[in-house]
Amino acid sequence: MDFNKEAATWDANPKRVKLGQDVAEAIIRTLQPAPSMDALDFGCGTGLVTLRLQPLVKSITGVDSSPGMLGVLQDKVKKQGLANVRTRLVDFAKGETVEGRFHLLVSSMTMHHVPDTAALLKLWFDLLLPGGLLGVADLDTEDGSFHGEMTGVFHLGFDRAHVQTLLEDTGFRQVQATTAATMVKEIAGGEEREFSIFLITGRK
Repeated sequence: MDFNKEAATWDANPKRVKLGQDVAEAIIRTLQPAPSMDALDFGCGTGLVTLRLQPLVKSITGVDSSPGMLGVLQDKVKKQGLANVRTRLVDFAKGETVEGRFHLLVSSMTMHHVPDTAALLKLWFDLLLPGGLLGVADLDTEDGSFHGEMTGVFHLGFDRAHVQTLLEDTGFRQVQATTAATMVKEIAGGEEREFSIFLITGRK
């Protein structure tokens, strides 16, 4: 998938918008973002989760490797006059990282696009302040039907127990998993299928 090409029409898909809202609501219920928190949305896309969390935190930084996606988010921020949202172009695959440390780090539907899951979790751990909270949402294990076209897709979802173990091995504590959302999507051949998206949380 070419995220730069998709960016302009990304939010035109109501199922994508609803998924972002559902994940954001699950994060809010579970992690209870607070006005004292500096937050980071890793793989923020057009900011569907970022902007839902924005009113609840001190600041939020949206990070993505797609200039097109960040451009859409920047336009939203400008139109809404939001002073506490920043954007950063960062490509983790090229060894780039984010400056600063955060009280809350969230990521939605990004992990399956990154080859080295353990290295990504280590980066997230390092970006959090002591006691900081992590909320990561992604696909439960599936057969490849979700994307169809697999360019840039490195994992066919994840086994929740495996991700929980990886987080604990990284140093996270109080690791818990829940279902954040389900998404009905048309797959190859025109059939509709339901996919589940987990939210796994932990504390540094």
